Amino acid sequence: MRAEYREEPCRNALNRVRGMPFAWSLNPYMGCVHRCTFCYVRAFEARADRPWDDRYGASIRVKTNVADVLRRELTRPSWDREPVAIGAATDPYQPAEGRYRLTRACIGAFAEAASPFAIITRGPLIVRDVDVLVEAARRADVSVTFSVPTLDHEIWQRTEPGTAPPRQRLRALSRLVEAGIDARVGMAPILPGLSDRRELLAEVVREARAAGATGIWANLLHLRPGTREHFLAALERDWPELLPRYERLYRRGAYLARKETHPVREQVRSLARTHGVRDRRRVRLEPPAIAEQLQIAAM
Repeated sequence: MRAEYREEPCRNALNRVRGMPFAWSLNPYMGCVHRCTFCYVRAFEARADRPWDDRYGASIRVKTNVADVLRRELTRPSWDREPVAIGAATDPYQPAEGRYRLTRACIGAFAEAASPFAIITRGPLIVRDVDVLVEAARRADVSVTFSVPTLDHEIWQRTEPGTAPPRQRLRALSRLVEAGIDARVGMAPILPGLSDRRELLAEVVREARAAGATGIWANLLHLRPGTREHFLAALERDWPELLPRYERLYRRGAYLARKETHPVREQVRSLARTHGVRDRRRVRLEPPAIAEQLQIAAM
């Protein structure tokens, strides 16, 4: 499907977030051509009465002035240099970034302000920005998480149709780690009956370790209205034999019961210990002490 790109300025760059592990988010784009069948953003789009089904990803909003707006927000006296999550609602390294370079410009703004941030992406294009990431990581805490739910070719192709192959993401991770950047793997979402098989979990953990990942974590699929309808329709098309199981697992709500999630997370933790997934960077980029950091930001 060919996407339409709408160049529109934004009034705000930073978004206040509630109910998440982070308080602020930044999304240089809205909409995502990756069109993952399980994308939780579909639920928010459905709630806002915007396209969440097969039309999601057909129109991408490009926030052309986002870096300039961000710079103003980061220099406000009220800004307390709280960590910002980049890519919480749409991948900051989807193909449009190759042309617009908005994510790169935003990283530069964070570096100038010595303000911390974390990126989550499925896009190997991030290796283009190693130079600005290194500069930012010398001034503030910076981390990158590559989403790699599975390395299984069929599962990846059917559930993440617009993304780069998972092994390309791991090669990109390796480049970042070599440069001294904290780069991790997020195995999310793991799909019950598909990517939760022990041999598939072990494969991701082994290759994450080989790529030099500084850490690894896992989370299982959750299905809110909007995401639920789209994902179950895709499941019925691709793996119809699993549909009754999913309807049973998610009959009480969007999130799986702990008895379903805990064993899988424990497996990943155990595999990470067995294979030695830990921070093994030869060069570790770290920000200066607080006083020096504030002095840099004022320059």
